[in-house]
Amino acid sequence: MKRKFSSIAVICVLVTVSAFSQSKRKVIIDQDCSGPGGTDLQSVAVLVQSPETEVLGITVVSGDQWRDEEVAHTLRFLEIIGRTDIPVVPGAVFPLVNSKEEVARWEKLYGKIVYQGAWNWGKVHGPFEVPPLAEGSPKIKPAKEDAAQFLVRMVHKYPHEITIYAGGPLTNLAIATALDPEFPKLAKELIVMSGSINPGTSDPEFAGFPRKEFNVWWDPEAAQKVFRAPWPKIVVTTVDISIKTKITKEMAAEIGKVKTPLAQYIAKYVSEGYMWDELAAAAWLDPALITKKTQMYWDISLDRGASYGDTLVWLPGRQPGMNEREVELQQDVDSARLDHMMIDLMTRPTPGVNRSGARQ
Repeated sequence: MKRKFSSIAVICVLVTVSAFSQSKRKVIIDQDCSGPGGTDLQSVAVLVQSPETEVLGITVVSGDQWRDEEVAHTLRFLEIIGRTDIPVVPGAVFPLVNSKEEVARWEKLYGKIVYQGAWNWGKVHGPFEVPPLAEGSPKIKPAKEDAAQFLVRMVHKYPHEITIYAGGPLTNLAIATALDPEFPKLAKELIVMSGSINPGTSDPEFAGFPRKEFNVWWDPEAAQKVFRAPWPKIVVTTVDISIKTKITKEMAAEIGKVKTPLAQYIAKYVSEGYMWDELAAAAWLDPALITKKTQMYWDISLDRGASYGDTLVWLPGRQPGMNEREVELQQDVDSARLDHMMIDLMTRPTPGVNRSGARQ
């Protein structure tokens, strides 16, 4: 009887573990993973640290830095926290149409754009150069597959199960949609940090151009293609709500009290600033963070004049009916709850960590 009971118990445990694994929320992180630290990799940490998620891969696109440097920062980050099992897949280096030269021409006509991401960093090194990394060079290598092909392959493997989380320019997703028009339909949803409507801030990046948000205007053509695609659901975190959040030195100090590799990494490399991408990731995990939201129709301006790359929105019933999409637009956030969640996630042991040694 004892042996029989033990066998049944083992079977029950295996079934429970299998069911738990299947119930995890599958997500692919599409991100311009600048580093070390910062909003991009901190949002990756939010999703990796959650016990609810299965991160199938991280697809990397140029944005805040150039792609190859971002890939190196991402690989090293995963080494440090012990999650080298997550594939890092290189994607687009340049926008579909936009260019540094086009931005310079635009500025001569309409005014200076404060933040230009990799084009700012381009003064230091070129797009295919990887400078010495403050956190050390990675030993592991990226996947050989292209990001767009990876995205398409995965949604076919897990149809209607994968959330696409996008925290950078949308070039990879636009290319995936061009490769396979079924790609957006086969995803479960698109969660995206993107766009700016009326942020009401004196921040010089937005005070003069409130409708220009970096992830959109870096590649407006890609953004329009993605937002017009037939996703089952689109949830948008804009500048308007992101500027209501902030990661502080006090939060970093609290996180730094814990001696896990991730907590020490965050404490060392965090910089005070808005939680742009962390908010989008955290609100997907915990929708109660968002205290106010609405439905709006959404599009991106491709007019080659002053509005190029601007975010366009309409109330339902006011939209022009030119393929713009209805999206769920976040409007207000429980900042205290977000702060608590960030500290909690960043100080937990990392799920699925490589027991052979987290720090390499």
